[in-house]
Amino acid sequence: MAELDGVLEGVTVAVLGGTGPQGRGLVRRWAAAGIPVVVGSRAAERAAETAEDLARATGGDVRGLANDEPAAAADVVLLAVPYQGHADLVRSMAEALAGKIVVDCVNPLGFDKQGPFALQVAEGSAAQEAAALLTDSVVVAAFHHVSAALLDDSSVDSVDCDVLVLGDDREATDLVRALADAIPGMRGVYGGRLRNAGQVEALTANLIAINRRYKAHAGVRITDV
Repeated sequence: MAELDGVLEGVTVAVLGGTGPQGRGLVRRWAAAGIPVVVGSRAAERAAETAEDLARATGGDVRGLANDEPAAAADVVLLAVPYQGHADLVRSMAEALAGKIVVDCVNPLGFDKQGPFALQVAEGSAAQEAAALLTDSVVVAAFHHVSAALLDDSSVDSVDCDVLVLGDDREATDLVRALADAIPGMRGVYGGRLRNAGQVEALTANLIAINRRYKAHAGVRITDV
């Protein structure tokens, strides 16, 4: 288990949607890195089962709670939920998320016979939608392009990709970059202000199309940084 970045000392992360593919994979990786993690789900029993499974698999500190409880137990809260329920969940948890760093990795996507495509969001992006609803939180956009299949595969030692981290608060984006760096093979790269999150979310549609064509788990690498 690697030594944590100093900014992560004493930090607990809650993952809302932690029983879903991407959320579960991130819980696995952070727990294995020695970061305390709380699994959030609409069903407390399912959250507890997932937490027990991942704690046993990683030897890490993992707890499971219903979605209205993890925020109180964490410093950073990651949203890994389907876009269709994104606004309703965020709105219902505005009070619980006050004062927290909220990491939004939600991709507003649609699918039809031609494949994946980006949905239009009135605020510009899912992350900006969250920021508009969470006026007492600090919202950061990140982890949009990480393969859920690789994250949750215990046989994969290194998840080789860069994570674009966008936000308007330097300390918050530095902390989220450190969360990316804590996962072997992964690197957090500052990607600009939150207003630029829309094109980052939309790029996920291209990656899904690439993965389908080439039967791969493509990610993103930033060169010359």
